[in-house]
Amino acid sequence: MKDIIEKILADSLEVKKGYIQENTSSLILLAEKIATAFAMDRKLLLCGNGMGAASAQSIAAGFVNRYSLERPPLPAMALSTDTVLITSIATEYSFDDVFSKQVKSLGMDGDILLVISADGNDANILSAVKDAGSQRMYTAAFVGGDGGRLADLLDLALVTGSDQGPRIAEAHMLAGHILCHLVDHILFQSHLSST
Repeated sequence: MKDIIEKILADSLEVKKGYIQENTSSLILLAEKIATAFAMDRKLLLCGNGMGAASAQSIAAGFVNRYSLERPPLPAMALSTDTVLITSIATEYSFDDVFSKQVKSLGMDGDILLVISADGNDANILSAVKDAGSQRMYTAAFVGGDGGRLADLLDLALVTGSDQGPRIAEAHMLAGHILCHLVDHILFQSHLSST
C-alpha cells in the first residue's frame, strides 16, 4: 500500500511540475487578462464537467470570497452550480447547451471564459467556447491530453500533455490556485509594495 501511495505522489508531482513549468508564461498572461477584465468591470465565467466543474467552482469561490488576501469580492461565476437551470436546459434542449446558453445570457464583450476539461473534446465545452468567441469574450482553458478539439478554438490553451484524469485534475487545481494568487497580486499587492 505504501508503494501505491508513493507512486501516486510521484506521478502527481511530475504532472503538476511539468504543467506549471510548460505554462508559466500562459498563466501570467491569463492572470493579467483576468485582472484587466476585473478592473474594467467585466467578469470571469468558468465551466467544466466532473472534476473540471469542481475546479471551476473552487476557482470562482477564490475570486468571489477570497483566495488568501483580504480584499473586495471579484466577479467570477461557475456555470455548473445551478442545477435547476442545467437540468432545464438539458431536458428541454440538450446537455450540449448547458454552458453555451449561460454564456449567451451572461457573457459580454470584455468578459473571460475559462473552461476546464480533461481531454478538450466535451461537446458542451466546445459549444460554450464557440459562443463566447462570437460574443467577443476572451477564451482560455486548462486542458488535459493534447488539448483535443478545444485547443484550436481558444485564445489561450494551457495543456497538460497527460492523459491521467486524476493527475490532470490535480494539475488544473494547482493552476487555479496560482491564477487566484497572481490576480490578487496584480490588483491588490503590487501597488501596495510600490508605495
